[in-house]
Formats: sequence, C-alpha cells, structure tokens
Amino acid sequence: MLQKSKKEEMVKDLEGAIKSSESLVFVNFHGLKVSDETKLRSSLRAEGVNYKVSRKTLLKRALLGKATGEIPELSGEVAIAYSKDAISSPREVYNFQKTHKGMLNILGGIFDGKFVDGSYMMELATIPSREVLLSKIAFLLKSPMQRLALAVNEVAKKK
Repeated sequence: MLQKSKKEEMVKDLEGAIKSSESLVFVNFHGLKVSDETKLRSSLRAEGVNYKVSRKTLLKRALLGKATGEIPELSGEVAIAYSKDAISSPREVYNFQKTHKGMLNILGGIFDGKFVDGSYMMELATIPSREVLLSKIAFLLKSPMQRLALAVNEVAKKK
C-alpha cells in the first residue's frame, strides 16, 4: 500500500504531465507483454511522446479541473501518452496498435482543453502527417498544369 505522501507526489507528477502537454491519450494496455511495452515505450520516446502508467484513482484526481466535459470511462489498466505536439501522441499509439492487434485500446483523451472519447482520438490519429499533406497539395497544384501540357502536346502532334 502506498503512503499518502507518495500518492500526492504521483498526483503532482501527473498534473505536471497534463499541464505541459498539448494532447493526452488514455490507453488501456490490458494483455500487453513486458517486451511489447518496452517496444511501445521506445517507439513513443523516439517520436517525442511520453508514456506513464498510473492508478485510475490517482489519474482521476489529477484530471479534476484540467479540461472541460466529462472524463471518458477508464476501464482496465490505464496509461497516458502525452506530448507537446497535438497529433503525435494519438498517432504513435495508433501506429503501435495497428502492428500489435488487440493489445492496446484508445479509451479517449484530452484535446484542445476538452475531454474527448476514443473515436475522436482515433480520427486525430489518422490525420496524415504534415509532409504527406504538403505532397498532396503539391500534386493537386501540379495536376492541372500537367494536363494542359499533355493537351498542348497532343495538339502539336496532330499538326
């Protein structure tokens, strides 16, 4: 059993993590092996995402007044993934979830100062990266010019 001072220290640590992050994801990691959790932590760390396992009661205590709305139901073993970037924490958890089916479950999170459910966090996780979006815009801008060049080339061939 934890001493009260240790619990207070853990709550302060969680409050600091919540305050310093742009987005926070609640993750149910029931059934995750230690070796897989080590892989998860290292892949998250490589992308600048922090990961903490916490007791639900201490986490709920730390979440009081930190965001608007209702806290999503936190079932099973719960951890939080958080980062200074708004999209990277849900994206990296989702990417790990894709490769390790059935081991992780996104329960919800905090985004833009509001509690959101798991489906909203999944939508955020599937937003393409900045580089992919920029390449799509470049392709859309290039396409009409390319079609015009092909049309002019075909007209020149006929004459």
